Amino acid sequence: MIDGTGVTGSVGGLGADGLGAGGLGAGAATAHGADVAVVLVAVILILVVAKLFGHLFVRFGQPAVLGELVGGIVLGNLVLAGYDGLSWLAHDPTLHVLAELGVILLLFEVGLGSTVRDMLAVGRDAILVATLGVVAPFALGYGVGAWLLPAESVYVHLFLGATLCATSVGLTARVLRDLNRIDSREARIILGAAVIDDVMGLVILATVVGIITAADGGGSLSIAGVAWIVAKAVLFLGLSLAVGTWLSPRLFRAASYLRADGALLATALVVCFGLAWLSWWAGLAPIVGAFAAGLILEPAHFRDFEVRRERPLEELIRPLGLLLVPIFFVRMGAQVDLATLRDGRVLGFAALLTLAAILGKQLCALGVWTRGVNRLAIGIGMIPRGEVGLIFAAIGASLLDPDGHHIVSPAAYSAVVFMVIVTTMVTPPLLSWGMRRGARGPGGSGNAKPTG
Repeated sequence: MIDGTGVTGSVGGLGADGLGAGGLGAGAATAHGADVAVVLVAVILILVVAKLFGHLFVRFGQPAVLGELVGGIVLGNLVLAGYDGLSWLAHDPTLHVLAELGVILLLFEVGLGSTVRDMLAVGRDAILVATLGVVAPFALGYGVGAWLLPAESVYVHLFLGATLCATSVGLTARVLRDLNRIDSREARIILGAAVIDDVMGLVILATVVGIITAADGGGSLSIAGVAWIVAKAVLFLGLSLAVGTWLSPRLFRAASYLRADGALLATALVVCFGLAWLSWWAGLAPIVGAFAAGLILEPAHFRDFEVRRERPLEELIRPLGLLLVPIFFVRMGAQVDLATLRDGRVLGFAALLTLAAILGKQLCALGVWTRGVNRLAIGIGMIPRGEVGLIFAAIGASLLDPDGHHIVSPAAYSAVVFMVIVTTMVTPPLLSWGMRRGARGPGGSGNAKPTG
């Protein structure tokens, strides 16, 4: 049976033991300056590995994020080759904070790519696809966990279901753009559904985390308690979008009178980090607030800055993301223990979890009611879990159930990362094939109109 040992250890510093005989130096953590030096070297190493592996994967038609993840897996498993001098990378508290900032910025950028208006205009098909694309994978993930991990708590099964809910909209959008089908009916449904899918997935994540936190604090798993957690997540998102949509243009108009450099970026980060903090204060994951912050900001809010010829907000945020987001993915990869996959039971669990992830998203194509739409392509386009699946797994790795065990064990974490890698890698070729197949069929003419 898969053990319940936690993924994330508690490492207080970077002492000689953590660095190893072949590491960076025996007394690296003995002074503040040495601590900073070690972190600087760690960031240098992570960025170099992220870009080298990212380049390699892009050359083979895969997203750079997969290269960053695999690069982290290599760094974290050098112990299998007899070198343990970098094992501390996965658990260093300073890198953990940088990685958390990176994932908050990542969800902020994802939110910036959509607007509240986009969500309200996607139509019936996208809403049904998104709903089925959350319910079916969640049920299948829960079922796989309950079947193969019967000794684990119900909280583990819930979290496994939650990790299968999300869709990586960025990867699918890139493939559709490469195929010159970004304006097709299928693309509009997929991208609209993926945005709603992310919102629903974040609500489920907040609900599961709330249930686990309440149970860990001695609370009961009552229906009323679960309903309150769901309502709190929905209310937070709803109020954030409603108040933020009204307040945001006024806030940025006032900020436009500031003559200091970087006023646009600073104001946007205040909104992002402020909502992330409010989300944490409300008992939800900070990424929920960061995503909401991105959704409420629209280009029209920055018109006064455009008059001053300020660069667009996306261009200002991007360098921060290029620095911090790779730290998150490399660190997540470094937490994967490849030794756990030597166990045939763990490998079988990873394979079945991946199968559940793929089949669950295929069922969402049943939500398409418009005639002549390529349902196969829509189901395939919803498959990749990408960065959001990793974020969910990372949160699970940091939570404890009422018995004091980590919700996501090292073996389960490795299985989830295996699922993310496979679903992300198979999507580009499968989506290309599915779109071509639909173009040759009766649904590929493009004459049908989406409903909604």
